[in-house]
Amino acid sequence: MMNKLKIVIVILTLAVLPTACLVGPKYKKPEDPQAANFRYGPGYADTLASVVNVKWFDLFNDDVLKGLINKGLENNYDLKIAMARIEQTRAELGYTKADLLPAIGYNGTVNSNDKAFIPSSASASLSWELDFWGKIRHENRAVQDELIASEEGRKVILSNLVSDIATAYFELRNYDNQLIITNQTLETRRKAFDIINARFLAGYVSEVDKVQIEQQVAIAEAVIPSIQREITIRENTISILLGQAPGPIERGKTVTELEVVNNIPVSIPSILLRNRPDVRQAELYYMASNERIGVAQAMRFPSFNIAAIAGFANAEVSHLFDGSSYLQNASGSITGPIFNFGKNKRRVEIYRQIAEESRLSYQKTCVIAVAEVEQALQNVKTYKEEWAARDRQVIAAKKNLELSEARYYNGYVSYLEVLEVQRSLFDAELSLSELTQSQLTSMIQLYRSLGGGWN
Repeated sequence: MMNKLKIVIVILTLAVLPTACLVGPKYKKPEDPQAANFRYGPGYADTLASVVNVKWFDLFNDDVLKGLINKGLENNYDLKIAMARIEQTRAELGYTKADLLPAIGYNGTVNSNDKAFIPSSASASLSWELDFWGKIRHENRAVQDELIASEEGRKVILSNLVSDIATAYFELRNYDNQLIITNQTLETRRKAFDIINARFLAGYVSEVDKVQIEQQVAIAEAVIPSIQREITIRENTISILLGQAPGPIERGKTVTELEVVNNIPVSIPSILLRNRPDVRQAELYYMASNERIGVAQAMRFPSFNIAAIAGFANAEVSHLFDGSSYLQNASGSITGPIFNFGKNKRRVEIYRQIAEESRLSYQKTCVIAVAEVEQALQNVKTYKEEWAARDRQVIAAKKNLELSEARYYNGYVSYLEVLEVQRSLFDAELSLSELTQSQLTSMIQLYRSLGGGWN
């Protein structure tokens, strides 16, 4: 009789599972922002090429910078944390998949008292909840989506890491260059002080000229410590990104020698949204939350369970494995909610709103992605134009200083004019150095915003 019952249960299970209902909403891709092209993209658009085909190490002409980025990819703690999260999600997926299969266990009890209420026993058991409504399958799909999303999250971190190390390195080389400019300016002003001080002692100029040049020397001296602080900050920033203790950072090419490839392909927004890992990650999280609506809906319906046990039980341990002590049993059960004061219905609504939040987050991420490319394109264009103007300003300021000094030493103008021209040149040189760094950074930001940097 027991064997017949087992056969019936197996046949019933095989017949039920293929036709089991899968409750819950079907996934529908949210509407993406309707942007046909980029406002600042004429001359850049290349719908056939993709930025993901441009390797990050092909962007730079500095082997030292490439080495720093490679070191960061090996040692960065954020990347290691991301990998740990991926492995955690992969383990969770295996954990939920196990619920689709029967759970098999064993049990053993030895009791020395023959009159004890619980006899000695040794048995094996099987229990299985049939996934009739798709509760377990929905949860498996949700975890699978989260696993892929965690991998996309790793790509986001990798892309940001390449960008952050390059940006910090460009800033570091900019401050190195500003320190050189300031030291050169200080040396020039000290030489001017020696000349004017000698002229003052000889009675050719007033004390006003001497005090003015002293002030300019002090101003240049005060700038140097502030630049040194910024250099230390950038070195520490790079060290943290590299996953190492703070310390000096190796230098390569100067800020004026550094280059970033400027033929990065810019595709239309619809292709951009397929390239960016953060956009794909946001959509996968929405897909996972959509699957969990199905989990919540399945919990409103009855669950079907199969259980079986086989083993030995006897009050006397010495006769535990006698043929008369053998027992077996199989059973099927159904459990379900009747009235929970709307609790199950509210659970479904909770997960619907979680999914709605994820959908809105996805659409927001899409808008941000397009906006970042728009801004990056504008930055590349305007920094180039601004740099050209500043470069002309520096050339003109150098010539102006040369003429002003000649006019002063020939007695045609006061030293106040020379000081004004010196300040203008100093400020222009610092601005040009900073613009050079900003121009390099803008190309990196464009590359990152288009979805590059992770392959």
